[in-house]
Amino acid sequence: MKIGPHQLANRLFVAPMAGVTDRPFRQLCKKLGAGYAISEMVASNALLWKSEKTQRRANHVGEFKPIAVQIAGTDPAMMAAAAKINVDHGAQIIDINMGCPAKKVCNVAAGSALLRAEPLLQQILEAVVNTIGRGPDAVPVTLKIRTGWDCQNKNAIEIARLAEKSGISMLTVHGRTKADLYHGEAEYATITAVRNSVNIPVVANGDIHSPAKAEEVLNMTGANAIMIGRPWIFREIHHYLEAGGKLPTHEINEIQAIMHDHLLDHYELYGEYIGLRTARKHIGWYCKGLRDSHAFRQRMNTADDCKTQLQMVNDYFDEMKSHSDRLLFLEAA
Repeated sequence: MKIGPHQLANRLFVAPMAGVTDRPFRQLCKKLGAGYAISEMVASNALLWKSEKTQRRANHVGEFKPIAVQIAGTDPAMMAAAAKINVDHGAQIIDINMGCPAKKVCNVAAGSALLRAEPLLQQILEAVVNTIGRGPDAVPVTLKIRTGWDCQNKNAIEIARLAEKSGISMLTVHGRTKADLYHGEAEYATITAVRNSVNIPVVANGDIHSPAKAEEVLNMTGANAIMIGRPWIFREIHHYLEAGGKLPTHEINEIQAIMHDHLLDHYELYGEYIGLRTARKHIGWYCKGLRDSHAFRQRMNTADDCKTQLQMVNDYFDEMKSHSDRLLFLEAA
Protein backbone atom coordinates (compact mmCIF):
# COMPACT_ATOMS: atom_id res chain seq x y z
CA MET A 1 0.00 0.00 0.00
CA LYS A 2 1.13 3.55 -0.74
CA ILE A 3 0.35 6.97 0.73
CA GLY A 4 1.31 9.44 -1.94
CA PRO A 5 4.84 8.44 -3.03
CA HIS A 6 5.52 6.43 0.12
CA GLN A 7 5.45 2.65 -0.12
CA LEU A 8 4.45 1.12 3.21
CA ALA A 9 5.79 -2.16 4.55
CA ASN A 10 2.29 -3.55 5.08
CA ARG A 11 -1.29 -2.51 5.81
CA LEU A 12 -1.07 -2.62 9.61
CA PHE A 13 -1.10 0.87 11.15
CA VAL A 14 -0.47 2.08 14.69
CA ALA A 15 -3.36 4.10 16.11
CA PRO A 16 -2.10 7.51 17.28
CA MET A 17 -2.83 8.00 21.00
CA ALA A 18 -1.94 11.11 22.99
CA GLY A 19 0.47 10.31 25.80
CA VAL A 20 1.22 6.87 24.37
CA THR A 21 2.44 6.83 20.76
CA ASP A 22 5.61 8.80 21.28
CA ARG A 23 8.70 8.05 19.18
CA PRO A 24 9.95 5.12 21.31
CA PHE A 25 6.49 3.52 21.25
CA ARG A 26 6.18 3.98 17.47
CA GLN A 27 9.60 2.43 16.99
CA LEU A 28 8.56 -0.49 19.17
CA CYS A 29 5.42 -1.09 17.10
CA LYS A 30 7.36 -0.96 13.85
CA LYS A 31 9.91 -3.44 15.18
CA LEU A 32 7.02 -5.72 16.11
CA GLY A 33 5.57 -5.62 12.61
CA ALA A 34 3.57 -2.41 12.10
CA GLY A 35 3.92 -0.96 8.62
CA TYR A 36 3.05 2.63 9.50
CA ALA A 37 2.76 4.84 12.57
CA ILE A 38 1.55 8.41 13.14
CA SER A 39 2.82 10.71 15.86
CA GLU A 40 0.88 11.87 18.86
CA MET A 41 -1.46 14.77 18.16
CA VAL A 42 0.34 18.13 17.88
CA ALA A 43 -1.66 21.31 18.55
CA SER A 44 -1.80 23.89 15.76
CA ASN A 45 -1.51 26.82 18.17
CA ALA A 46 1.76 28.60 17.33
CA LEU A 47 2.17 29.63 20.98
CA LEU A 48 2.78 25.96 21.82
CA TRP A 49 5.25 25.13 19.07
CA LYS A 50 8.31 25.86 21.21
CA SER A 51 7.01 24.10 24.32
CA GLU A 52 9.00 21.16 25.64
CA LYS A 53 6.10 18.78 25.01
CA THR A 54 5.66 19.86 21.39
CA GLN A 55 9.40 19.71 20.76
CA ARG A 56 9.46 16.11 22.00
CA ARG A 57 6.51 15.18 19.84
CA ALA A 58 8.28 16.71 16.84
CA ASN A 59 11.47 14.73 17.54
CA HIS A 60 11.89 12.14 14.78
CA VAL A 61 15.60 11.38 15.19
CA GLY A 62 16.32 7.87 13.93
CA GLU A 63 12.66 7.12 13.27
CA PHE A 64 11.66 4.63 10.58
CA LYS A 65 10.22 6.34 7.52
CA PRO A 66 7.81 7.57 6.39
CA ILE A 67 7.50 10.10 9.20
CA ALA A 68 3.87 11.07 9.79
CA VAL A 69 2.67 13.81 12.15
CA GLN A 70 -0.90 14.34 13.32
CA ILE A 71 -2.14 17.90 13.86
CA ALA A 72 -5.34 19.24 15.41
CA GLY A 73 -7.04 22.60 15.59
CA THR A 74 -9.93 24.72 14.37
CA ASP A 75 -8.39 27.64 12.52
CA PRO A 76 -7.62 26.91 8.83
CA ALA A 77 -4.67 29.31 8.65
CA MET A 78 -3.15 28.00 11.87
CA MET A 79 -3.61 24.40 10.74
CA ALA A 80 -1.91 25.17 7.43
CA ALA A 81 0.97 26.86 9.26
CA ALA A 82 1.29 23.92 11.65
CA ALA A 83 1.43 21.51 8.71
CA LYS A 84 4.14 23.59 7.04
CA ILE A 85 6.34 23.86 10.13
CA ASN A 86 6.10 20.10 10.75
CA VAL A 87 7.07 19.39 7.15
CA ASP A 88 10.01 21.75 7.57
CA HIS A 89 11.03 19.66 10.60
CA GLY A 90 10.95 16.36 8.72
CA ALA A 91 7.32 15.25 8.47
CA GLN A 92 6.66 13.38 5.21
CA ILE A 93 2.92 12.89 5.76
CA ILE A 94 0.50 15.15 7.65
CA ASP A 95 -2.54 13.59 9.30
CA ILE A 96 -5.45 15.77 10.43
CA ASN A 97 -7.28 14.69 13.59
CA MET A 98 -11.04 15.05 13.35
CA GLY A 99 -11.77 11.91 15.32
CA CYS A 100 -10.63 12.57 18.89
CA PRO A 101 -13.64 12.56 21.26
CA ALA A 102 -11.79 13.90 24.33
CA LYS A 103 -13.56 16.75 26.13
CA LYS A 104 -10.52 19.01 26.23
CA VAL A 105 -10.28 18.71 22.44
CA CYS A 106 -13.98 18.89 21.58
CA ASN A 107 -14.60 21.73 24.04
CA VAL A 108 -12.50 23.96 21.81
CA ALA A 109 -14.41 22.65 18.75
CA ALA A 110 -11.49 20.56 17.50
CA GLY A 111 -11.20 16.79 16.93
CA SER A 112 -14.51 15.06 16.29
CA ALA A 113 -16.42 18.25 17.15
CA LEU A 114 -15.62 19.37 13.60
CA LEU A 115 -17.83 16.59 12.22
CA ARG A 116 -20.86 18.81 12.83
CA ALA A 117 -19.21 21.86 11.25
CA GLU A 118 -18.77 20.70 7.67
CA PRO A 119 -18.05 24.14 6.12
CA LEU A 120 -15.23 24.78 8.61
CA LEU A 121 -13.99 21.22 8.22
CA GLN A 122 -13.75 21.75 4.46
CA GLN A 123 -11.90 25.03 4.91
CA ILE A 124 -9.33 23.34 7.14
CA LEU A 125 -8.76 20.47 4.72
CA GLU A 126 -8.36 22.79 1.75
CA ALA A 127 -6.06 25.17 3.63
CA VAL A 128 -3.70 22.35 4.64
CA VAL A 129 -3.74 20.62 1.25
CA ASN A 130 -3.23 23.87 -0.63
CA THR A 131 -0.26 24.75 1.59
CA ILE A 132 1.69 21.48 1.49
CA GLY A 133 -0.19 19.04 -0.73
CA ARG A 134 0.12 20.61 -4.17
CA GLY A 135 2.93 20.81 -6.69
CA PRO A 136 6.09 18.76 -7.34
CA ASP A 137 7.09 18.64 -3.66
CA ALA A 138 3.60 17.79 -2.43
CA VAL A 139 3.27 16.15 0.97
CA PRO A 140 0.31 13.75 1.34
CA VAL A 141 -2.40 14.91 3.73
CA THR A 142 -4.53 12.27 5.44
CA LEU A 143 -7.57 12.52 7.69
CA LYS A 144 -8.99 10.60 10.63
CA ILE A 145 -12.69 10.82 11.50
CA ARG A 146 -15.46 8.97 13.31
CA THR A 147 -18.73 7.76 11.85
CA GLY A 148 -20.49 10.92 12.99
CA TRP A 149 -21.47 13.05 15.97
CA ASP A 150 -23.97 10.58 17.46
CA CYS A 151 -26.16 7.71 16.25
CA GLN A 152 -28.75 10.17 14.85
CA ASN A 153 -26.10 12.18 13.04
CA LYS A 154 -23.77 9.94 11.06
CA ASN A 155 -22.17 11.85 8.21
CA ALA A 156 -18.99 9.89 7.54
CA ILE A 157 -19.90 9.32 3.88
CA GLU A 158 -20.46 13.03 3.29
CA ILE A 159 -17.20 13.88 5.07
CA ALA A 160 -15.33 11.23 3.08
CA ARG A 161 -16.53 12.61 -0.23
CA LEU A 162 -15.68 16.13 0.88
CA ALA A 163 -12.22 14.97 1.95
CA GLU A 164 -11.56 13.29 -1.40
CA LYS A 165 -12.69 16.42 -3.22
CA SER A 166 -10.39 18.54 -1.04
CA GLY A 167 -7.32 16.49 -1.95
CA ILE A 168 -7.00 14.19 1.06
CA SER A 169 -4.83 11.17 0.19
CA MET A 170 -6.16 8.66 2.72
CA LEU A 171 -9.01 8.45 5.21
CA THR A 172 -9.13 6.56 8.52
CA VAL A 173 -12.55 5.86 10.05
CA HIS A 174 -12.98 4.85 13.68
CA GLY A 175 -16.17 2.80 13.80
CA ARG A 176 -17.83 4.82 16.55
CA THR A 177 -19.49 8.22 16.83
CA LYS A 178 -18.13 11.05 18.93
CA ALA A 179 -20.86 10.36 21.51
CA ASP A 180 -19.83 6.71 21.76
CA LEU A 181 -16.36 7.64 23.00
CA TYR A 182 -14.77 4.17 23.32
CA HIS A 183 -17.86 2.34 24.56
CA GLY A 184 -19.80 -0.43 22.86
CA GLU A 185 -18.73 -2.37 19.81
CA ALA A 186 -17.29 -0.69 16.76
CA GLU A 187 -19.75 -0.72 13.86
CA TYR A 188 -18.17 -1.57 10.55
CA ALA A 189 -21.17 -1.01 8.27
CA THR A 190 -20.41 2.69 8.01
CA ILE A 191 -16.75 2.00 7.26
CA THR A 192 -17.88 -0.34 4.48
CA ALA A 193 -20.18 2.33 3.09
CA VAL A 194 -17.39 4.91 3.19
CA ARG A 195 -15.02 2.54 1.40
CA ASN A 196 -17.63 2.06 -1.34
CA SER A 197 -18.20 5.80 -1.68
CA VAL A 198 -14.69 7.11 -2.40
CA ASN A 199 -11.66 6.20 -4.47
CA ILE A 200 -8.99 7.14 -1.93
CA PRO A 201 -7.62 4.48 0.46
CA VAL A 202 -9.74 3.88 3.58
CA VAL A 203 -8.39 2.53 6.87
CA ALA A 204 -10.64 0.71 9.36
CA ASN A 205 -10.15 1.39 13.07
CA GLY A 206 -11.83 0.04 16.20
CA ASP A 207 -11.87 -3.20 18.24
CA ILE A 208 -9.22 -5.03 16.23
CA HIS A 209 -7.68 -7.16 18.96
CA SER A 210 -6.73 -10.46 17.32
CA PRO A 211 -5.46 -11.86 14.01
CA ALA A 212 -8.85 -13.41 13.24
CA LYS A 213 -10.65 -10.12 13.91
CA ALA A 214 -8.17 -8.28 11.68
CA GLU A 215 -8.94 -10.62 8.79
CA GLU A 216 -12.67 -10.35 9.46
CA VAL A 217 -12.62 -6.54 9.43
CA LEU A 218 -10.55 -6.36 6.25
CA ASN A 219 -12.89 -8.79 4.47
CA MET A 220 -16.05 -7.21 5.83
CA THR A 221 -15.22 -3.58 5.09
CA GLY A 222 -12.98 -3.90 2.05
CA ALA A 223 -10.65 -1.45 3.81
CA ASN A 224 -7.20 -0.94 2.38
CA ALA A 225 -5.60 -1.16 5.83
CA ILE A 226 -6.42 -1.48 9.51
CA MET A 227 -5.39 0.66 12.48
CA ILE A 228 -4.51 -1.05 15.77
CA GLY A 229 -3.74 0.20 19.28
CA ARG A 230 -2.07 -2.91 20.71
CA PRO A 231 1.62 -3.27 19.86
CA TRP A 232 2.05 -6.91 20.78
CA ILE A 233 -0.25 -8.29 18.09
CA PHE A 234 1.28 -6.71 14.98
CA ARG A 235 3.58 -9.62 14.20
CA GLU A 236 0.81 -12.13 14.92
CA ILE A 237 -1.63 -10.35 12.61
CA HIS A 238 0.94 -9.95 9.86
CA HIS A 239 1.82 -13.66 9.99
CA TYR A 240 -1.85 -14.68 10.09
CA LEU A 241 -2.75 -12.55 7.06
CA GLU A 242 0.28 -13.51 5.00
CA ALA A 243 0.87 -17.17 5.89
CA GLY A 244 -2.08 -18.28 7.96
CA GLY A 245 -1.91 -19.93 11.33
CA LYS A 246 -0.77 -18.62 14.67
CA LEU A 247 2.70 -17.76 15.87
CA PRO A 248 3.89 -19.09 19.25
CA THR A 249 3.49 -16.78 22.21
CA HIS A 250 6.35 -14.47 23.12
CA GLU A 251 8.98 -15.95 25.39
CA ILE A 252 9.70 -14.06 28.59
CA ASN A 253 13.31 -13.33 27.66
CA GLU A 254 12.16 -11.93 24.31
CA ILE A 255 9.69 -9.59 25.98
CA GLN A 256 12.32 -8.56 28.51
CA ALA A 257 14.81 -7.68 25.76
CA ILE A 258 12.22 -5.66 23.84
CA MET A 259 11.11 -3.87 27.00
CA HIS A 260 14.70 -3.12 28.02
CA ASP A 261 15.46 -1.42 24.70
CA HIS A 262 12.14 0.43 24.75
CA LEU A 263 12.81 1.86 28.21
CA LEU A 264 16.33 2.98 27.29
CA ASP A 265 14.90 4.79 24.26
CA HIS A 266 12.16 6.26 26.44
CA TYR A 267 14.59 7.58 29.05
CA GLU A 268 16.77 9.11 26.35
CA LEU A 269 13.85 11.04 24.86
CA TYR A 270 12.30 12.30 28.10
CA GLY A 271 15.26 12.68 30.39
CA GLU A 272 15.61 11.53 33.99
CA TYR A 273 12.73 13.30 35.73
CA ILE A 274 9.94 12.90 33.15
CA GLY A 275 11.26 9.61 31.77
CA LEU A 276 11.13 7.93 35.18
CA ARG A 277 7.50 8.88 35.66
CA THR A 278 6.13 8.38 32.16
CA ALA A 279 7.78 4.95 31.87
CA ARG A 280 5.57 3.62 34.68
CA LYS A 281 2.50 3.20 32.46
CA HIS A 282 4.49 1.28 29.85
CA ILE A 283 6.02 -0.98 32.49
CA GLY A 284 2.54 -1.63 33.86
CA TRP A 285 1.37 -2.77 30.40
CA TYR A 286 4.39 -5.04 29.98
CA CYS A 287 3.71 -6.69 33.32
CA LYS A 288 -0.07 -7.02 33.18
CA GLY A 289 -1.12 -10.61 33.63
CA LEU A 290 2.17 -11.71 35.17
CA ARG A 291 2.66 -13.23 38.61
CA ASP A 292 2.54 -10.66 41.46
CA SER A 293 2.51 -7.79 38.96
CA HIS A 294 0.45 -5.49 41.20
CA ALA A 295 2.88 -5.78 44.09
CA PHE A 296 5.80 -5.32 41.69
CA ARG A 297 4.34 -2.12 40.25
CA GLN A 298 3.93 -0.69 43.73
CA ARG A 299 7.60 -1.40 44.47
CA MET A 300 8.72 -0.14 41.08
CA ASN A 301 6.93 3.18 41.60
CA THR A 302 9.23 3.90 44.55
CA ALA A 303 12.32 4.02 42.32
CA ASP A 304 13.78 7.51 42.32
CA ASP A 305 15.96 7.28 39.21
CA CYS A 306 15.79 5.57 35.82
CA LYS A 307 18.73 3.25 36.46
CA THR A 308 17.08 1.85 39.59
CA GLN A 309 13.72 1.54 37.83
CA LEU A 310 15.25 -0.38 34.93
CA GLN A 311 17.13 -2.70 37.28
CA MET A 312 13.95 -3.44 39.25
CA VAL A 313 12.14 -4.28 36.02
CA ASN A 314 14.87 -6.63 34.83
CA ASP A 315 15.07 -8.30 38.24
CA TYR A 316 11.31 -8.89 38.13
CA PHE A 317 11.47 -10.48 34.68
CA ASP A 318 14.46 -12.59 35.69
CA GLU A 319 12.32 -13.92 38.52
CA MET A 320 9.51 -14.70 36.07
CA LYS A 321 11.89 -16.84 34.02
CA SER A 322 12.40 -19.13 36.98
CA HIS A 323 8.67 -19.87 37.05
CA SER A 324 7.93 -20.34 33.35
CA ASP A 325 9.76 -20.43 30.05
CA ARG A 326 6.78 -19.17 28.13
CA LEU A 327 4.44 -16.22 28.60
CA LEU A 328 0.95 -15.59 27.37
CA PHE A 329 1.23 -11.82 27.28
CA LEU A 330 -1.92 -9.85 28.07
CA GLU A 331 -1.51 -6.30 26.86
CA ALA A 332 -3.71 -3.41 27.89
CA ALA A 333 -5.68 -1.53 25.26
